[in-house]
Amino acid sequence: MTAGGGQRAEREPVAVVTGGASGIGRAVVADLAAHGYRVAVLDRDVPGHSDGDREDAGRVRWVAGDVRDPDAHDRVVDIALSRFGGLDLFVGNAGVHDGGIGVRDLPGAELAEVARHVLDVDVVGYLLGARAAAGALADSRGSMVFTLSDASYLVRGNGAGIAYAAAKHAALGVVRHLAADLAPSVRVNAVAPGGVVTGLRTVDGHRVFAGDEEVTATVRGFNPLGVVLQAEQVAPLYRFLASSLAEGMTGEVLRPDGGLAVR
Repeated sequence: MTAGGGQRAEREPVAVVTGGASGIGRAVVADLAAHGYRVAVLDRDVPGHSDGDREDAGRVRWVAGDVRDPDAHDRVVDIALSRFGGLDLFVGNAGVHDGGIGVRDLPGAELAEVARHVLDVDVVGYLLGARAAAGALADSRGSMVFTLSDASYLVRGNGAGIAYAAAKHAALGVVRHLAADLAPSVRVNAVAPGGVVTGLRTVDGHRVFAGDEEVTATVRGFNPLGVVLQAEQVAPLYRFLASSLAEGMTGEVLRPDGGLAVR
């Protein structure tokens, strides 16, 4: 699968990935790098470097920053342009979970704090990344691919609370609006995994998928195919959506979730 795009001349394709230090994001970074991309990664945690940026063998540049900060997005895009010579793909992936809270589970002030944090990371972070990347992607006729969730469609039984469900439903709206707004220069699509056991954490830092055996059994029982997917199985879908094979697709969502749509 080759990257779809316009004015790249002889250079290799270039991607920016947010939240690329763990889980699906880390798998996406590894998959892109293994298939010819140079990748600039924005994450609060830079692997192996507690004090800032890092580069791996000239192919992956790790940039420390928070997706809630517009300057962090500008910085990682600028690094992709200056270090790698362009930008062909933006992957909005950084996310945080609400821990499954219901609307009556917390006092009002605490609920507001959790909801603002989740929405700022999972929605505003996507908007800021799209804003920073849009110009360069229009120049290359590139793509955006966002990570959604089964919580973009379902509101019960999947562990999502009201803030996370609201954020992922909103992120679906972001994808559709961007697809219309940025056509024909930039294609915008998404991947909505379900039941992929990753290191996703809640606002207070707890792992969503703690207790792997119990989680695995729950996931298998929830989806019609009875599958539990690994991040590495999902990652190539992002590359596909950015490739020339998907040049007729925008505003679409791929749903590797074990068949939850027919549940």
